[in-house]
Amino acid sequence: MIFEELRIRGVVVRPAQILAPMAGITDTVFRRFIRRLGGCGLIMTEFVSSEGMLRQNLKSQRFLYYTEEERPITAQIFGADPERLAEAARLIEDLGFDIIDLNLGCPAKKVVKCGGSGLLRDLPLLGSIFRKIRAAVSIPFTAKIRIGWSDEEIVAAPVARLAEDCGVEAIAVHGRTRQQGFSGRARWDVIAEVKASVSIPVIGNGDVFTPADARALWERTQCDAVMIGRAAPTNPWIFRQMSDFFRTGAYAEPTEADRYELIRTYYEMLVAEDIPGSIGKMKQFASWFTHGVRNGSELRRQVQSAASPHEVLERVNEFFSATVPALGSRCSGGL
Repeated sequence: MIFEELRIRGVVVRPAQILAPMAGITDTVFRRFIRRLGGCGLIMTEFVSSEGMLRQNLKSQRFLYYTEEERPITAQIFGADPERLAEAARLIEDLGFDIIDLNLGCPAKKVVKCGGSGLLRDLPLLGSIFRKIRAAVSIPFTAKIRIGWSDEEIVAAPVARLAEDCGVEAIAVHGRTRQQGFSGRARWDVIAEVKASVSIPVIGNGDVFTPADARALWERTQCDAVMIGRAAPTNPWIFRQMSDFFRTGAYAEPTEADRYELIRTYYEMLVAEDIPGSIGKMKQFASWFTHGVRNGSELRRQVQSAASPHEVLERVNEFFSATVPALGSRCSGGL
């Protein structure tokens, strides 16, 4: 079966379907939420600054909070100083993470200045970083890259070979350049080139929004696993749908009741966790979760105007109670 299992040394990723690290999205609540829906074999933290970690920045520490339910879990770090990255990597291992990953893909200007995809333009420095991190930790070490800085600087295959030579044990490739950001099409042909260039597992990423897309990615690249990013907040069922599709050739689309349960459950998890900025996350996710909901624009308006997390929940329950009467008392109970 496609993407049935991936092994990164002693870590078994089953199925070989991975939640990508996404800033402002993949916190512990969202990761557990995805895990409970099924079909996701590995989850990753939001990327964490090595400098922030070493300065004991509260925000960086919060990014690294996880529960046993989330295993196997990867912590992703970024930075540009080999020694500081190695020191941060040791802290990651001490915290008990299963895998450490180096971010070489973020296109944001503030990240590129001190790591991320900016390192793709300095392979000697990148080699030093790979070797320092590899020597610092005993847990599996992976990297996530873009295919290059620009169309004129496609370096994915050489970077993958360098990573393998330095002891990196798997590499995820987003099929866009840094200059593309998230525009244009992902170049799966370059992911295929990387797969043909190295012996370590290659994880394909970019433009996978449906199970059929995932199958097409595998057919084009023969990659060992698929990583899902932007599709996960808009369709959190995608991991389970891929598993069903690869096993049976079909998958179910969520019903109105499924969407209600999804929204209610995620919001209740945010309230229970009492994380900073939970109402902001509720409003952020409303724009994603409500697509496919009848009169979803009205629900988004109600959520956006709510003043507290509990008010958001009340409005969600009231909305679905009115639009999906069959839900009945399930919508009226709230927390």
